[in-house]
Amino acid sequence: MKLNPVARKRLQRFKEIRRGYWSAIILAALIVLSLGAELIANQRALLVIYEGQWYFPTYGGILPGETFDLGYRYETNYKDLKLKLESSGKGTVIMPPIPYGPLETDLSVGDFPPHAPSLATAHYLGTDTSGRDVLARIIYGFRIALLFSLLLLFFNYLVGVSIGCMMGFWGGAFDLVFQRLIEIWSNIPFLYVIMIVASIVQPGFWTLVAIMVFFGWTSITWYMRTATYKEAARDYVMAARAIGASNTRIVFKHILPNSVSTLITFVPFSVAGGITSLTALDYLGFGLPPPTPSWGELLKQGTENLDALWMVLSVVGAMTLVLMLVTYIGEAIREAFDPRKFSYYD
Repeated sequence: MKLNPVARKRLQRFKEIRRGYWSAIILAALIVLSLGAELIANQRALLVIYEGQWYFPTYGGILPGETFDLGYRYETNYKDLKLKLESSGKGTVIMPPIPYGPLETDLSVGDFPPHAPSLATAHYLGTDTSGRDVLARIIYGFRIALLFSLLLLFFNYLVGVSIGCMMGFWGGAFDLVFQRLIEIWSNIPFLYVIMIVASIVQPGFWTLVAIMVFFGWTSITWYMRTATYKEAARDYVMAARAIGASNTRIVFKHILPNSVSTLITFVPFSVAGGITSLTALDYLGFGLPPPTPSWGELLKQGTENLDALWMVLSVVGAMTLVLMLVTYIGEAIREAFDPRKFSYYD
């Protein structure tokens, strides 16, 4: 992809800001790992070799125990199968580094959860109050929170940028009407709306996304309106009008590309806001339904069981790391896309 000189300078400037650049690499690596969470934390085996047959249960269908002569028809317990095959020498089972899924409970007779971190049991960050592995739930919870924040970002920007651009470009009555509408909309406490919805139906993933978008698109609208007003008064826009360019071409070929710096600088902070919003809703009990892996739900368990500090410390540590990386990336992008560095107007 060929970049224009200004874009190349901005990218080079971003690389020079080492803290933001390496934070972007680390966050990208965490995102890639979370997309393959089943290969890291899962109660299913990565590979089973039995009587010359190769099985890949992780992304396949349910394999009943009778497939491996275990004498039952429900899904195979691959930890028990691993012990059996190792003792008999009839096959091989390769488990993920964390041999527990986010919904799997690990209960012992006479020992009630939560369990402290242990290398012997492969619960590296312990278990929660239901005996579920904390590290597995953190990994899967990160993926859900990230997907939620990215969808929230996309739809908020889609609606907010569209309306803000129309307000700044058309102005007049359209601008005045939407100003008053946004002022009213911004004063509606969306948390109460979520509480009302939660009292009627159990809010799910898409329900929360829809409610958050319904009330969250106004934040970017003001910035896009201001940027469009400013760019619409530039000489190059007037020149485009003079040679007969259509309004669509002016908006998509001139105004939006030159307003991209305003949009990009808010992206990291919007992602962080989406993650913290979902965590807060889950903590208050108005978020994703249990037993969905969630940072907020795990944090709530930790605050209710302060003797099990590993739960609180694990979630707080994960949130601190992710939000710190996002903040460093945002600061680097804001400095790299500063229009005063590479843009000049007569």
